[in-house]
Amino acid sequence: MHINLAKPIYGLFLLMVLSSGVSAQTGRFQQAANYQMDVNMDVNTNQYTGTQVLIYTNNSPDTLDRVFYHLFYNAFQPGSMMDERSRSIADPDRRVGDRISKLKPDEIGYLRVSSLKMNGKDVDYKEVGTILEVELTEPILPNSDAKFEMSFNGQVPVQIRRSGRDSEEGVRYSMSQWYPKMSEYDEQGWHAYPYIGREFYGIWGDFDVKISIDKTYVLGGTGYLQNPNEIGHGYEDEGVKVAPAKGAKLTWHFKAPKVHDFMFAADPNYRHDKLLMDIGVTVHHLYIPSNETTENWVKLMEYTPKAIEFMSEHFGEYPYEQYSVIQGGDGGMEYPMSTLVTGGRNLNGLVSVMAHELAHSWFQGVIATNEALYPWMDEGFASYASALTMSDIFQSSEAPLRGSYAGYFRLVSSGKEEPMSTHADHYHTNAAYSSAAYSKGAVFLAQMGYIIGDEAKDEGMLNYWNTWGFKHPNVNDFIRIMEKESGLELDWYKEYFVNTTKTIDYGINSVKAQGEETDITLERIGLMPMPIDLVITYSDGSSEMVYLPLEIMRGEKAPESGAATRVISEDWPWTNLTKTIRINKKSNTIKSIEIDPSKRLADINQENNKVVY
Repeated sequence: MHINLAKPIYGLFLLMVLSSGVSAQTGRFQQAANYQMDVNMDVNTNQYTGTQVLIYTNNSPDTLDRVFYHLFYNAFQPGSMMDERSRSIADPDRRVGDRISKLKPDEIGYLRVSSLKMNGKDVDYKEVGTILEVELTEPILPNSDAKFEMSFNGQVPVQIRRSGRDSEEGVRYSMSQWYPKMSEYDEQGWHAYPYIGREFYGIWGDFDVKISIDKTYVLGGTGYLQNPNEIGHGYEDEGVKVAPAKGAKLTWHFKAPKVHDFMFAADPNYRHDKLLMDIGVTVHHLYIPSNETTENWVKLMEYTPKAIEFMSEHFGEYPYEQYSVIQGGDGGMEYPMSTLVTGGRNLNGLVSVMAHELAHSWFQGVIATNEALYPWMDEGFASYASALTMSDIFQSSEAPLRGSYAGYFRLVSSGKEEPMSTHADHYHTNAAYSSAAYSKGAVFLAQMGYIIGDEAKDEGMLNYWNTWGFKHPNVNDFIRIMEKESGLELDWYKEYFVNTTKTIDYGINSVKAQGEETDITLERIGLMPMPIDLVITYSDGSSEMVYLPLEIMRGEKAPESGAATRVISEDWPWTNLTKTIRINKKSNTIKSIEIDPSKRLADINQENNKVVY
């Protein structure tokens, strides 16, 4: 895929917008939630008040008599579900631990709704932890809109997890998950998950947000600033002189089209750097200058555009007109058009976290599977994409997915693995969740290239973007994309690698001379069947491949460029634990025999994969 570096790509975004609502191609529906919010922040008390007008469009075939809002900040209170979970899990996140249980009243987070009307009439609502349960006075009929008007107030918690104030690096405000957010409703019903520190799932809509805050503060995040020449702080148009603001506060006005969340960060000491790319994307960097940050953040401006260009070429063109990398949060966390990352890192670490969070713009921001149900389809795919991106922009000779395979193998050997089909909130340990979502999820995608060929997999990734952008696909949708691209049946791969913890282990059992020919017997030791690429290298330096697809694949992958020439290709029924193939070469001409020299097969014991003579 070629990017026209001289042509803005926002037109693709407009085409994707038209795919909202009911999709004729997929039969799915997409709800819409368009927000207008006015927020007033008090930087002395760390509290804020706001109003919200929400136009909610029910594109489903169902009549809705209830709705649910997320009140994420209520998690940062002693006794919350996040607090209890963190203090009871065997391996708590070090950033959380028991910190929530020790918060004082002026340190906790809260989000309270003081009034709520639907179509001008009061509705009954109840705050249940991090969820607001709303009983409607009249149902929302299919293919109709409802107008919700709300007043709310909140307190920004001390920085503990993702969001908060006064981080370890001194950032005043990382304002993520800060407003009452309508829960998602899809073909599986409502997804009003309590917030205990895992993943998110949201409705695409348009955000129109005004934030009034102390005039010394610099803001960045989701959305296009509408009044840069009133604000200044590096946002104003070239050559425009901004008059000093009257009063103690400035009102920042942002609009964000077709996003499922809105984040902003604010600090009086932010330095704001920006760069306009040839493809029409403006890159913003906001960070607090220091001996630990300035040099590497200046260098980062070279790498963020490179990462956007690489991912646009390989995974689909980035659909927004800006991307912001902002110092804040507690590590790295993705949001529409932006990310929060901790800033005091070496250059490689800073580029790496930027690339990973940027990759979420594709898999969490636009394709946007339900992260709670399929966290590996976001975290794992983002890990895969960022690994390839890092390898490209640093021109590394190392295998880019080596770390992901190593992480998966450690998970298997730990004995704590759970199926990737486990809901993100319900993994027994943080380690099992992280390794499954990040490492095994990336391996799933890399190993797909082994099964169907990297060329087919790469083309499938672009088709995945073009087919499922702004449509919340699931694992079956992804498998179908790869089946159509390769012509192979792949449901078995999903069933084994996603829904079970069965592992792959193949070995070379024996090599026997048969006169002018040689018999090679392979065995399946692990419980998960896979196709086999068996490469035989001869004493004269030549090599050839015996290709053994699974019978249940109903076909073969196309020959891959750079691979050894195939000499035999025959099915291996998964019920057969051994397979003997005969090659028309003498055994004394063989130098080595190896299962999958490409190392894309996630074989947990590779010591029996190769024999050398």
